[in-house]
Amino acid sequence: MRATTPEDAHSAILRFIEASREPALLEPGEEQIALGPGSYHVELRNGRLTLQAWDRTRNLSRRVTGVLEDKPGRLALAIEKFGGQQGIVQLIDAARPQNLGAVRRGARLTWRERFRRSVLRQFPGWSIHEISSEPDLEHSLSPAYPRAFLKKNRAGWAAISCGPENPEPDGVLSFGLVWLEYLRKREPRTMIEGLALFLPAGRERNTCLRLLYLNRSATHFRVFACEDALEVDVDLADYGNVDTRLVACSGRIEDPWTASLNALPGVETIELNTGGSSFRVRGLEFARLEDGRLSFGLERRHTAALEHLEEIRRLALGIARLRHPRADRAGRLYLRDPELWLESQVRASLPELDAALRPAPVYGQVPAFAGRDRGIIDLLTADLSGRLAILELKASEDIHLPLQALDYWIRVKWHLDRDEFAGAGYFPGLELRRAAPRILLVAPALQFHPTTDAMLRHFDPAIELERIGVGMDWRSELRVAFRWQGAEGPRFATEPGPAIAGAEAVRHAEASSAEGTHVRGQSA
Repeated sequence: MRATTPEDAHSAILRFIEASREPALLEPGEEQIALGPGSYHVELRNGRLTLQAWDRTRNLSRRVTGVLEDKPGRLALAIEKFGGQQGIVQLIDAARPQNLGAVRRGARLTWRERFRRSVLRQFPGWSIHEISSEPDLEHSLSPAYPRAFLKKNRAGWAAISCGPENPEPDGVLSFGLVWLEYLRKREPRTMIEGLALFLPAGRERNTCLRLLYLNRSATHFRVFACEDALEVDVDLADYGNVDTRLVACSGRIEDPWTASLNALPGVETIELNTGGSSFRVRGLEFARLEDGRLSFGLERRHTAALEHLEEIRRLALGIARLRHPRADRAGRLYLRDPELWLESQVRASLPELDAALRPAPVYGQVPAFAGRDRGIIDLLTADLSGRLAILELKASEDIHLPLQALDYWIRVKWHLDRDEFAGAGYFPGLELRRAAPRILLVAPALQFHPTTDAMLRHFDPAIELERIGVGMDWRSELRVAFRWQGAEGPRFATEPGPAIAGAEAVRHAEASSAEGTHVRGQSA
């Protein structure tokens, strides 16, 4: 502690508040209190310094015993609580960008303490062996979702929560499964029975829907909808209805543009479900035809007339030159939208990706996820037997890829079970099988997130899923490096012994692929 007298601390507090644009008080585990006019009081009496702050719901009073740190935008104070307990509070200027991390961490600590109280109410007789809202990058544990480990004798539960201010409540299940797997490995003497998820009331629906398609015979799941100081133990059976819509697939509309644009080198035409067309170069859209009208451009779109054809042609050729496997890899257009480039390669190579797949038709965003940026590409096609296949594409690591694929599978299966695809204009002339769709996760070989295995182990075994790793030079040529069934690791035909693990397996697979060897993973 810096050597300060109560008088020095008093002056420092008043000086800090006067110099700050948005002064606020932060105490670990409590919500931030803004120090505006009429919301705080600092009193020095008989050598005793007291700081009091309040808002509409709270009144906090602390005895300040010294200044621990005095920096621009932040003042750390040593305090004494009732009963002589020592602690720390911080005064911050919330208007300073460098304090945003402190504000966020304070909010996390506040929610962590609420989470602690919720857990103790819902698990009476259990002890909280561990609770944390700190990041653990080594084990892919996020600070955005506080987590806890509960114990009773040799039994245990994993618990995780999502605060009301978290913009991504659906992410709680991904990190919850990672936390569950981590505890089961770390605590071999404890039987971790299940995973409890605490979510804000009204934001638990998608998580509950996902849980219906996980393997609940191997893990118990409980979901609590939290509002104010109450938690409701929800019944998963109430979440069987799926909020989904099937976009009607319109027939292709004749127009004066398509033939001219298709003649341009490197241009690919993707027929949209609405009857229009998207004109792209290696996945990057430069023009779109809707309702008989063409718009073109990258950053800004312009309505086209026939006299713009030469300008559109130059735009497409420029993109083709800069968005090329041998172009500058640091170039803006080369790096832009890698998932769309991967989609372009997959669309052109479906039989090479999986010999059972039909090369056409291939539909995107069926059904649509209104208002949700999923960050991955969804494709829907069928195999030669008429069974639907869902392709989820990601060009970089994404911890949420397995569960986002499950989201799409649930919705496709919902429409398939109700025989709605034919009536909406999809797969004309093809009789679709009623068998549940297959899932194909497609990503560069080294870009599957390390937690993918852990999450897939919790999927319902009836869901048929395959991971397809493509060569790292996928922009030049799409080659299959490995195929893994579900959560099983690879077992290569050229290596009859135990499965090869990690990056060594990928290198082995890519070498085999480069030599023309077609390898396929098998279930152990």
